[in-house]
Amino acid sequence: MRDVRGAWAVVGTQVTKWRQEPVVVQSVRSAAAATLAYVVALRFSPEAAPLTAPLTALLVVQVTLYATLTTGIRRVNSVVTGVVIAILFSSLVGLTWWSLGLIILASLAVGHFVRVSEFVPEVAISAMLVLGVTRVGDTAWARVLETLIGAAVGLAFNFLLAPPVWVGAAGESIEDMARRMRQLMLRVGEEAAGRTPVEEAAAQLHEARRLDHDIVEVDAALKQAEDSLKLNPRVREGLLNRVVLRTGLDTLEICMVVLRVIARTLTDLAKRREPEPLFEPQTGAALEQLLGEIADALVSFAVLVTTDVSRNAESAEARLAAELTTACATRDKLAQLLLDDVQRDVRDWQLRGAILTEVNRILDELDTEHRSSRLLEELDRCTREQRERRPRLTRLRDRVVLARRSLRNRRPPVRRTK
Repeated sequence: MRDVRGAWAVVGTQVTKWRQEPVVVQSVRSAAAATLAYVVALRFSPEAAPLTAPLTALLVVQVTLYATLTTGIRRVNSVVTGVVIAILFSSLVGLTWWSLGLIILASLAVGHFVRVSEFVPEVAISAMLVLGVTRVGDTAWARVLETLIGAAVGLAFNFLLAPPVWVGAAGESIEDMARRMRQLMLRVGEEAAGRTPVEEAAAQLHEARRLDHDIVEVDAALKQAEDSLKLNPRVREGLLNRVVLRTGLDTLEICMVVLRVIARTLTDLAKRREPEPLFEPQTGAALEQLLGEIADALVSFAVLVTTDVSRNAESAEARLAAELTTACATRDKLAQLLLDDVQRDVRDWQLRGAILTEVNRILDELDTEHRSSRLLEELDRCTREQRERRPRLTRLRDRVVLARRSLRNRRPPVRRTK
């Protein structure tokens, strides 16, 4: 019995993991929508195998509701345009090598004319598919019916079964990036405290560059999370969540750039001072301690920006503030040690001072007050852009909010019976 329960627990954990994977969820949703469109098309289309309906549904269903509204219409437009072009060609000529080339050229030209944006190739694809299976006019018009059925099923599928919110996946990506930055910063601190060969310093610099490039993947996950929050009826305060995650990732990206600069500075310092140590023993130990404290603060910052519950957010903010206070004290100690070293030996004082400047930049970016002011500025900017972009919708939403408040104020107080 325990073995069965353990197996079910493993299966349940795996299923939960799959539900958090955008690729798995999108694959299941697309397959379900395409199958449903095929079943509906079987009832209304005269064709024995109405495959255009599931094809259209497969193109329409998107991973987020916002993507469905913004790209689904263009996809439907491209498919319908391609089908109409194929109908016109099927009534005039059959499928030959010259008619195929002509229909592709015409489809691409008409696709740009009807403004289907990035889905211009789908106009030609739809036209070729329909031309290959369509020989008479009645059958071609059946393809149009199947296209409309697939589009309707795809849109209804996204509206009735709203796609999941991908904030959790984006938060995990941000935290994972912060932990990778922490590991790199710890290694840089360990090397700075001793006699660092140029090859090891250059290796840390290459690792910093790879992490800088990997932020692009985190940005893509965050973009998908931002789209899943837009126009989603299950989400409240979507703008606030988007701004918190976006500003948090921007801060980590700036810190990553500064970390890469630190690695570059240490590499240049290692080239100049080899085979001597980069710093004096006490100064190197202080720098290693400071980088370790900043590395812990990076993880705490990532946890702060990805935490939803207010109680957990308060504890994460308090932990971050304490870590930054400790790091600032160590920074002041390091500054005095660097000053003493420069007074004894003026060689490479520019590189040593650059280390202190770069550390100050990271501490300033992670500062809670700096983040609060930046968050408010970003919220004001986004709100102002929304009002300027959709003034009528904004006025309507303000009226609805005022109406709700007036109704709430008019309600008589509830009398409690003893």
